Amino acid sequence: MNREYHKWWSPRLQRQMELIVHGHAGDRVLVFPTRGGRFYEYENLGIANSVRPRIEAGELQLYCVDSIDQESFYCWWAHPAGRIQRHLQYEQYIMEEVFPLMDLKNPAGRTISHGCSLGAFHATNIAFRHPQRFQKLVAFSGRYDLTASVECFHDLFDGFYNDDIYFNTPSHFLPGLNCARRIHFLRQMEMVFTIGEEDPFRENNESFSQILWDKGLWHDFRYWHGRAHRGRYWRQMAPELLAPLPRNKRASA
Repeated sequence: MNREYHKWWSPRLQRQMELIVHGHAGDRVLVFPTRGGRFYEYENLGIANSVRPRIEAGELQLYCVDSIDQESFYCWWAHPAGRIQRHLQYEQYIMEEVFPLMDLKNPAGRTISHGCSLGAFHATNIAFRHPQRFQKLVAFSGRYDLTASVECFHDLFDGFYNDDIYFNTPSHFLPGLNCARRIHFLRQMEMVFTIGEEDPFRENNESFSQILWDKGLWHDFRYWHGRAHRGRYWRQMAPELLAPLPRNKRASA
């Protein structure tokens, strides 16, 4: 299986950023790690190996990126306005630095946004903010409202709220979204969400799913047995749900 390591100085983030590419062709899968996870996490958890047959067959090509969650959402010493600004810089890194690499290496590939846990939030948020660039979303065990407090998980912005937080919380901005072009691309996107039956964010997932249905956005929503918030569960989910798109799906706009 082709494996490539890439590292460069990011002008958007003003720091070194690393990523790993698995595969040589097929649909491009942008893989976000879990909270504070590194670019090699997907490989270390054995999830990349669980879809190895599809990678070696040229059906999927993984781009496993690094996170900066400790500098953004979980940077407790920074003001919440600064935390969301750092996240927006991370989005710029993905869209303006990682995407050009993907376009250079695999210009014909369609793009799938994918992640587990907080990575599922990243994958969902960026796909909903830029739906013209993604054809599929696959989110495992996600949390889709970082302002909500659930059990031992608290509001990551400490009660602070502004437009940047609103427009980076899909469950907040989707109900009022009336841009016909954006809704058109969202309705074309294939979406898959999973959540454990005992996951503390089950209710958050269910309410988010209802928002999608209310907006006319079809999606595949599945429960997994137990809490299902660990690598061994994600290794089971990936071969079943992280599949290439049908050949008649459109390419990136």
